[in-house]
Amino acid sequence: MGLGPGILDVLRDYYPIFLRGMVGTLEYAFIAVFFGSILGALIALINLSKSKILNTIGTVYVNVLRGTPLLVQMYIAYFFIPIAIPALNSVSKVVYVLLALILNSSAYVSEIIRGGINSVDKGQTEAARSLGMTASHTMTKIVLPQAIKNILPALANEYIAMIKETSLAGTFMLYELMYTRTLLANKFLIWQPLFIIAAIYLMLTLVLSAGVRFMEKRLSVSD
Repeated sequence: MGLGPGILDVLRDYYPIFLRGMVGTLEYAFIAVFFGSILGALIALINLSKSKILNTIGTVYVNVLRGTPLLVQMYIAYFFIPIAIPALNSVSKVVYVLLALILNSSAYVSEIIRGGINSVDKGQTEAARSLGMTASHTMTKIVLPQAIKNILPALANEYIAMIKETSLAGTFMLYELMYTRTLLANKFLIWQPLFIIAAIYLMLTLVLSAGVRFMEKRLSVSD
């Protein structure tokens, strides 16, 4: 039994399938990080609050989502939510998988934001408060503008990491890069798609990583 057609032949014949899969991967990763950032900012504020109850809730949330495999979280969302809430049976299963991605991303983003805020010298906060600035005003005018320089590159790296994490979504038939392997398996193409998929992932991560390094240089120049 031969190896079958070459990698370049498969790419030439089926590039629309790989292209659509790449677009799906980028879209799912963006949705996960975008909404994960909104939720993560809320969790970060909860963890930074002085309330022990809120701190406990935030800590448990982050530890559970960071301490369990994303694939398990996807399975729970995909199978458990429709059973637990029958009214949501009409909702597309894509939503459940995306929800798992968003929640998982939010746990990591919350730590990124919390770390960025904590990286700002506390003396500046104390000085601002001594001048009569409110806590919210100090946060928006003093702390966040400085923390954002540390947060933005880390968020970009989270997006790169999420691009690779979305490969698990193909398990639930979401049209992303790894799902293209399932589609092409029906054409008896087994090993060729894997090399093409790996090359596309590598290209995406290298290009985006170069963009992150450029961003970090620009932000460091403005210091």
